[in-house]
Parts: sequence; structure tokens; C-alpha cells
Amino acid sequence: MDKEEKKTINQGQEDEMEIYGYNLSRWKLLVLAFGVICTGGFLLLLLYWMPEWRVKATCFRAALKDCEVVLLRTTDEFRIWFCAKVRFLSLENHSFSSPKTVTPKVSNGHAAHLHFPEGQEDRPDLAQPCQIPYFTHHSVRYFWNDSLQNFDVLKGLDEGVSCTSIYEQHSSGLAKETHAYRKLMYGMNEIAVKVPSVLKLLVKEVLNPFYVFQLFSVILWSTDEYYYYALAIVIMSVISIVSSLYTIRKQYIMLHDMVAAHSTVRVSVCRVGGETEEIFSTDLVPGDIMVIPMNGTVMPCDAVLINGTCIVNESMLTGESVPVTKTNLPNPSVDVKGMADEMYSPELHKRHTLFCGTTVIQTRFYTGELVKAVVVRTGFSTSKGQLVRSILYPKPTDFKLYRDAYMFLLCLVVVAGIGFIYTIVNSILNKVSAGVIVIESLDIITITVPPALPAAMTAGIVYAQRRLKKIGIFCISPQRINICGQLNLVCFDKTGTLTEDGLDLWGIQRVENAHFQMPEEKACSENLVKSHFVACMATCHSLTKIEGLLSGDPLDLKMFEAIGWILEEATEEETALHNRIMPTVVRPPKQLLPEPNPAANQSMELFELSANYEIGIVRQFPFSSALQRMSVVARILGDKKMDAYMKGAPEVIASLCKPETVPSDFEKVLEEYTKQGFRVIALAHRKLESKLTWHKIQNINRDAIECNMNFMGLIIMQNKLKQETPAVLEDLRKANIRTVMVTGDNMLTAISVARDCGMILPQDKVIIADGLPPKDGQVAKINWHYADTLTSKCTSSPEIDSEDIPIKLAHDSLEDLQVAPYHFAMNGKSFSVILEHFQDLVPKLVLHGTVFARMAPDQKTQLVEALQNVDYYVGMCGDGANDCGALKRAHGGISLSELEASVASPFTSRTPSIACVPNLIREGRAALITSFCVFKFMALYSIIQYCSVTLLYSILSNLGDFQFLFIDLAVILVVVFTMSLNPAWKELVAQRPPSGLISGALLFSVLSQIIISIGFQCFGFFWVRQQPWYELWTPQSDACNLSRSFSSNSSHFDNETEHDAHNIKNYENTTVFFISSFQYLIVAIAFSKGKPFRQPCYKNGFFVVSVIVLYIFIFFIMLHPVAYIDQVLEIVCVPYQWRITMLIIILINTLVSILAESFLLDTVLWKVVFNRDKQGEYRLTTTQPPQESVDRWGKCCILSVLGCRKQLPKAKYMHLAQELLVDPEWPPKPSTTTEAKTLAKENGPCQVITIT
Repeated sequence: MDKEEKKTINQGQEDEMEIYGYNLSRWKLLVLAFGVICTGGFLLLLLYWMPEWRVKATCFRAALKDCEVVLLRTTDEFRIWFCAKVRFLSLENHSFSSPKTVTPKVSNGHAAHLHFPEGQEDRPDLAQPCQIPYFTHHSVRYFWNDSLQNFDVLKGLDEGVSCTSIYEQHSSGLAKETHAYRKLMYGMNEIAVKVPSVLKLLVKEVLNPFYVFQLFSVILWSTDEYYYYALAIVIMSVISIVSSLYTIRKQYIMLHDMVAAHSTVRVSVCRVGGETEEIFSTDLVPGDIMVIPMNGTVMPCDAVLINGTCIVNESMLTGESVPVTKTNLPNPSVDVKGMADEMYSPELHKRHTLFCGTTVIQTRFYTGELVKAVVVRTGFSTSKGQLVRSILYPKPTDFKLYRDAYMFLLCLVVVAGIGFIYTIVNSILNKVSAGVIVIESLDIITITVPPALPAAMTAGIVYAQRRLKKIGIFCISPQRINICGQLNLVCFDKTGTLTEDGLDLWGIQRVENAHFQMPEEKACSENLVKSHFVACMATCHSLTKIEGLLSGDPLDLKMFEAIGWILEEATEEETALHNRIMPTVVRPPKQLLPEPNPAANQSMELFELSANYEIGIVRQFPFSSALQRMSVVARILGDKKMDAYMKGAPEVIASLCKPETVPSDFEKVLEEYTKQGFRVIALAHRKLESKLTWHKIQNINRDAIECNMNFMGLIIMQNKLKQETPAVLEDLRKANIRTVMVTGDNMLTAISVARDCGMILPQDKVIIADGLPPKDGQVAKINWHYADTLTSKCTSSPEIDSEDIPIKLAHDSLEDLQVAPYHFAMNGKSFSVILEHFQDLVPKLVLHGTVFARMAPDQKTQLVEALQNVDYYVGMCGDGANDCGALKRAHGGISLSELEASVASPFTSRTPSIACVPNLIREGRAALITSFCVFKFMALYSIIQYCSVTLLYSILSNLGDFQFLFIDLAVILVVVFTMSLNPAWKELVAQRPPSGLISGALLFSVLSQIIISIGFQCFGFFWVRQQPWYELWTPQSDACNLSRSFSSNSSHFDNETEHDAHNIKNYENTTVFFISSFQYLIVAIAFSKGKPFRQPCYKNGFFVVSVIVLYIFIFFIMLHPVAYIDQVLEIVCVPYQWRITMLIIILINTLVSILAESFLLDTVLWKVVFNRDKQGEYRLTTTQPPQESVDRWGKCCILSVLGCRKQLPKAKYMHLAQELLVDPEWPPKPSTTTEAKTLAKENGPCQVITIT
């Protein structure tokens, strides 16, 4: 049955899960209730922490179809369990469950796709049930699907619907009954982010295993009358819980406010019969026809346009603030032949899809028609809903430190278990009362596993958070600060992150008589105002006016602003009058026009007409990424002939011009500009024949226009990097931190910016991976192009897309490539193809992938995951909401914006500068090393105290309450909270701190200090018993030979009754107390490391003062006893000679501990580890020449022979880098194609075919 009932939902998707059915069992519930009573409720806590156990302890396995509870387990590496209750959606009490019921479609399994014809949807069938099982997981409903015999997500019109059916079946609107049914199935169209109540959050926080253990410890100490430390732990826990609750609730409120800002608006929808109804946006369902208002709106759903045109700001999705024009979905039955079977997809047809959360700025319609869109997705299924879900339910981030911390705690638990058994056995043998046995045996557990550990670990993070705040970096996920210390790769968005938001016009260089003129800085001079060059700049663009402001591509905007002309668009009345012909007029400002005097024979009207210089744009051929150009047909006011203007990539424009008009030094001039990193655009013009009339132009093919042009010159644009960008990237490179660009912009612009900022060095090769999906029976393939420096810059216009660009190939030998490092560049489409069809190539590509362009938000997240899969610690720095998913998924996400992205991002920088990245990594490294120091110190504190108590238990003694209190409060808490104050080192170094506690150096550090501490403590304990003056201590004992007054002794004796019962006062106790007190301070100093990640401990004033004061105090009470202090701490008087002996033991202990930690560890082991890491990093980030690689391998071999095992790097990306160094087939050779696996050879390798 197990095999039959193990089903999978969301198969092949990121959130794929196994699903199992269960039904409640009454007898199991009774047994569980009995177990809960017997364990005092602890069993209930255990089941709360473990959903799988909870379901299995209360239910029995059942068929999915009839189950009451489902158990879900993710199929990723985390294998996390969830459970959900199965509910039933009843259709019986609704108006549409009449003879014309739609239930059959659900129960028959077709409800997963509600894209059936209206007639079918209302087909009567009374024999079918009217209750549909479903469950909700992570804000998504899963309905039972009979045809699949499984639960499935209810889909909208975004899958399995053809473009034809959208027009034929879904363009007339929904009947009210159908709408009501669909609303019941899909639910409200809202992205509901519920802010949990304080009580709910409190319960969830308090039930954390650590807090439960603290509560147990506090209760135990209270029974043992150890109130002071219990109170201290309670206060720390309360502060920790309150700060945690405040942070979590604040995040929920921020996200709720972001989502709720535009969640409910009134919208107009078309119903069957043509009537229009106004409803709330929360009532929208897939299939509704939404009327887009003329003055724009924020889209409450995902919808596909079927009428009219919209200008949309999609910055929420793409991060690019350029308004996008959306046109209606092509109707295959009318517009294009042979496309009737094309399936609609929001991704493929994004130029026709309005996405939820994006802003429709304005609409355009013709002859009075309404702008309409068919709703395809609602609620959490929309693009914005998926984004919010990724924020609400992020994948867990695996960090070795926390895994190792739990392993270490487990080891401490084992040690505690040994002490627990030893205490019970020893106490029974010595006939100790049962109550004392219980308290002492449980007490040793709280000694070994310190309840103050979470607070101590948090201290360093809180201090780091405070330091980050001082430099303008805010953190909403403090635990991520530690992880940032491990970052070895940072992904950067481009626009607004590495570069300024826009482009600047550097200058123009005109051509006259096939010769370049001198470069000119300005194009808005009087002598150029009527030139064709300026006319081309004024007309050849896709700008539009929105609410009186020019809007469009940044390059077009800068170009138009540079000439200072005025653009006037047709009014709505004129548009309706001319139908689809929309004349847009441009003209220069009057001050730029010359002021001629009217001739004597010229009438005033004719003079005014000639003075008004205007150009009308008659026809526009929009920019095409495949053609790398755009063109327009325009007419100067008063001219009989029309003009054609064209702009685009220089090489493309030159190839379409008459050869005699192109300067002979064209390539040389172009190379000069591209070497300096400029983006170059070429312009061309020609007069059209007089036979081409206005109406003929509207139907002419663009190829007839874009030929035999006259080359007019170049526009030189500058995409300015932010001033700090190159320096920051250089700092990261020196620190062996890889940098990757992931952007929504086009690829060649991204490559050029990567070269300019130093992400790709001048001598580095760039390999473009062009992925092509399966088509016409052919398998998917990747074409490899080698882009040299010249080509990638000369064609890198920001408006040129790279999908089908013929790249100039660099046919260099492979040997040459081995010397120069190489980088892969690809766009979002290629990345999707590679992820789907070339899984085995993904690690190799991300290992050297530097530029990822045209990346959609989900692709950015997928890239971060792909990098994490090869063991990179990934940082992400971005400024747009399109980066939200990646910012959340990365180990360290840094938002440069305080808007949407900051809700998802663990870190937000107040200043929009990437200078925050090295600062964050430095602070992360300092916090990580602090965490290691604190963890090691707390481990030693536990073991030292465990050793003290175990030794004293052997003589039926123990540390006194005030001794415990002095150690726990005055020594441990003071030291822990001050040793965490070391600030970060002032610069980013090439070494990285170890990622986990289970590493050779750290284990050696802890184990060596444990052995040293136990050794000296045992030596003191046993040696004191060998002293000639030693005897079993009694109140009358006087080993120090000090003359005390009888009254003092008498009062001392009177107070001994209680202490004698616990046998606290004895020579062993006093010796162990003094030695162990110094040992805590010794290990604190030994573990307080400074350089290269933190400032030296002597710069930590609070720590230095605390340690000195404690040293002086303990030395003082040890060498010069004070009666009152001895009485409080229950210390007995020992001879002065033994005090000097203890001092010598302590000094030797100090010397051995410091030598072991600072000399043996730092000089020998630590540097070997770091040298190895540095080599691995260096070998990866800058591919070495073969000889140098051999030398490094030789060094590794020598180290291995010397006994330094595990010299091979543990990280997958390092293993892969070493394998690829000796792989003759990698990197791919120029002009080759890699084909995907065929279905028959699913597990076979990719086939590489050289194209001739």
C-alpha cells in the first residue's frame, strides 16, 4: 500500500512534494493522551516539533481519495515535512447547484483546468457528488482530481489554453452563475498576508527547543534554591523573546502593507450579452473580461489584452523603470495564418499580458472601443502572488555553523549523559537520598549544556547588527550576519546597482562626403537644427507622452533631450478620427530656429509657414532585437517627399548603407570608441520616392525602406558606472570573492559594463552560450560563440538585444584560452533551456558564468540556487522588486532600495551604493569568528565546570551556590558579553573563516584546551590531597595557622550546619574553585582572536577592563583572604604555600593554553588550512597556466605526504574546477554546438557536434 499511495504533487516544479494520506485513529489518540500525561506534556512538545511523528502517532495510512489528513515532504535536499487537514468544498447550498450544475467537471478531474467551453461547463449531471476534497498548503489550494487520482493545483487560463480559444470562448465574458461557481473554486482574488497575533507569535517563539530547555533549567535551579542565576537567565530570555517578536511582527506588517496598498479596487467587467458591471477586484476570477480604465490602474490580477494598447510600468517585476507598450494578443484566426494551435503562455506572450502589481499608466483605443483584458490568474497564482509566496515561505538556508552547532550540542548531551549516569551510580553507592540524587543528576545536564548558550551566541550578532546600523545597513534577519562572513560569490544587479540609472550622451560624430567630422559635444546648435542628423535623432525613437511627460527607453530619452526638441502627440479625438494612423509631430524650440526676415514679395502667411519647422512621424518600424535596428518614415512640413531615418548597431547600419557613403576609417573610429567602453549608435537616412503616398507607407514592408541608405554618423553614449563600483569590485576580487552580474538588461550591454567595471578583465575571454529550445522535432542545443573585446563593445547599444546577434568570433587556439581566464555569458532564455535540457552542464556553466542578462525574477532565484548547489555562499545585491526572490534565497541579500525589495531582503542599505557589500562581509566575518569564539568559550565553560562538579561529586561535595553564581554571572556572562565587542578588521582579506565547527583547526583548538584544563584541574584536585597538612575539613580545621578570635570561629561554626549537609567547604573545593575560575579567563583570552577578521582584543576596552578586574579580584581573594568573602563563597582557609603553588599551577596553565592556541594552532595548523583554501579559491577564480597549476598540485602532494590529510577541497565548485583544468573538451571550442540528450539516452552525456 505504501508504494501505491506514495504520490507526488507539483511534479517537476521547484515545490515538488511527496504526498501521503492518513485518517485519524481513536485508539492512537487515547494512547497519545496517556503518553502526554505520563511525560508531563513533553511528548506533546516533541510532536509539535516533528509533524511527521505527530501524524503517524495519531493517524493510520489511508487512500488519498478518502483521507482526512495529508502528510507532505519536500523532495529537495532538506526533506522537510508538513501536514495539512483535508476539507470539503460543498456545492449543495449554492444557487448554481441546480440541474445546470458544474460539479461534474470537478469530480471528473477537469477542474484542474477551467478552460472548457461555456456550454460544457454548465452541462447537467445530477448523479455526481457535490463535495470536493481539498487542502491548503503555503496559500495554495489543492483539489482532488479523479482523472489523476491525486490532488492538483487549480489552474487558470495560463496553461493549456490556445490563443484562438481566448478569443472564441473567453472574449464574451462570464455569466453570473459561472462567475459565482468559479469564485467558490478559486476563492477571493487577494494576496492575503495575515499578521499573526502577538500571542500566536509568542507561543511559537517560546516553544523553541532552547527556550523549553531554559525553562526546565530555571525550574530545576529554583528547586535547588539557586534563584539569582535563574532570574538572570529569565531576564535574558525575556529580552531575547521580545526583540525577536518585535522583528518578526514588523516584517509581517511591512509585507502586509506592501501587498495591501493596491489589493482592493473597483473594476468594470463585461458580462455575457455585452453589459458592463462594476465589482470589487477581489471578486475577479479567471475568465472575467476586465475593462482597463483610460487613466490607468494598478493591475489586481494577471490578464491578457484582447482589445487596445496599454503603456505599463513593470518596474515591480523587472526592476527597469522603462514603460512598456502592451498590445492585444494576436488573434490567429484573423491576423496570422497557420497559428491556430499556438498555446497561450504568460511568459511567451508577455508583450500582451498585464501582470498583477504592475501599473497601467495609460491606455489607447480606437474608434471608441474599450480596452479589454481576459483575467488568466488570480490571487497567489499571479506573478505578484508567487513573489509574495517566495517571501512568506522561503526555502531554508543551510549553514554549516548551525548544523555543526547542533552536532556539538549532541556531543555535550552525550557527555552530560555519562555524567548523569556517573552521578546516580556514585550517589547510590554512597547512600544519598533520592531527592538529592534527582536534583544533582539533572543539574549536571544543565551544567554540560549551558542554557545561556543561545543568549551568548546572539550577543555577537546583536553587536554586529548595531555596527551595521551605524554604517547605514539595516538587518531584519540577524542570523544571516554570520552567514555573510562566508560569502565567496556576490551577484549584482546592473541598473541602479553597478551603474547609474540612465545613459548620458557623450557626443556625436557626423559624416559628410564619406568622411568623419570632428566629434561634437552638443547636437542642439543652430547650424544643425535643420540637418537630417538631428532630424533622425528627433524622429527615430519610440517615445510617448504620459500625463504630459516624455517616457520611453532611456537611450531614446537621452537622445531626444540632447537636441531639446518638442514632441506633440495626437489627441484622442484625432486618434479616433484617423483610426490606427496616429501622426506624432516633433519640432525644435523657436530659439534654435534662425530668424530670417520676410522677403518683400512674400506674404505673412507663407513666411509663418516656412518659419514653423515641423516633422511628422508617418510610420514607425519598432526596434527589433533580431534586426538590431529601428526606423521611421517622416515628413518635413512643406516637403513633397518623405524621409526614411534609421538607427541601430553600427555594423548593421553600415551594411545597409551605400558603400560610398561609409567612411573608409569607419572600423578604426568605431574601435577607438569601443575601447573606451562607449555605446555607439549609427544613424542613416534617405529620401523616399514621391510615388510613396501616406496610405502606401502604412502598408509597405520595412525591408523596402531599410535599404540604400546614406550613412550619417555616430551617436556616442556613455552608461556611467557608479563612482565606487570599480574600487568595490577590485576589493572583492582581491579578497577572492567572485562577482557575477545578473540583470534584466540586454546581454551585450551587460558584457560591456562587466568589462568596464573590472568584473571581466581585459585579457579574459567571453563565451556566449546561446541555448535553443527543442523545435520541429529537433532536440535542444547550445551554440557557443566566442565574443572578443571589440565585438562585445561595438555592438553593445543598450537597445540592442542579444538573442540572435551574429557575433564576431575570435578563432583563438585552445592553448591561448588556457592562459587567459574565460567567462560564460547567457540570457534568460538560454539559461531556461540549459536548466531544463542540460542539467549536467549547469554546474560547469555557473562555475565560470559571469554575465546573466534578460533574467526574469524567478530565473534570478534559480541562478542563486544553482550557485548554492555547487557549494557557493552566495550574496545578492539589487535594488528592485524583481530581485526579491533572489534576495530572499541568497545566503546574504542586500537591497539598495527601501521599497518592495527591502521586505524580502535580509539587509537593506540606506545609501544606494555597493560599498555596503564589503562592509557587510567584513562585519559578517567578524560576527562569525565571534560566534566561534563564544561557542568554543561556552563549550570550555561547560566542560571545565562539568569537570569541577564531577571531581567534587566523587567526594560527595559540590560547588556552593555563590561559587556557581560568581562563576556564572560575574565571570561567564561578563566575559561572554564583552568578548563579543571586537569590531571588524578594517579591510577585506583573501582568507575566509571556516564555515563550521567541525574543522581540523577548531576541533584542535577546543580539544587541546579541554585536555589542558582537565589536566591542570585534576592535578590540583589530587595534589592537594597529597599535601602534608591535608585532612578532611571540619569547622574546627585550621590549616592556614592564622590566629582567629574565638568569637569569629564560633560564629563561623554556627553557620556551618547547612553547609555541612552539602559538604561544600573542603580543601578540594577551594582548590578546584580557584583553578577553574582562572581557567575561564585563560580560555577567554586564548579564544579572543583578532587579525585577520577582527580588531585585536586589546582594542576591545570593555573586555580588557573586565578581564583585568576579574584577574585582580580573584588573585586578591586567593592570596589575601577576606573573611566575609570567604564566608559568602564558602572558601576554606589553606596555607600560604599552597596559595603560591596554585598560582604557579595557574601561570603554567596560562602559558600552555596560550602557546597551544596562538603558536601551535595559528602558526602550524591554521596557516596550512588557509593556504590550502587560498590556493583552491585562486585556482578557481583565475584559471592558472598549466605549469603553475602543476606546481600547486605538487605543493598539495607534498603537504599530503607530510601528513596534512584532506588537502582536496571539500567544496563541489573546487572539485569541479580541478576536474575542468584537465578536461580537454572544456571550455567548448568556437563554432560548436552541444545537443541535449535524446529521450532514449536520458542518462547519457550531451553530444558535442562541430559545425563546419
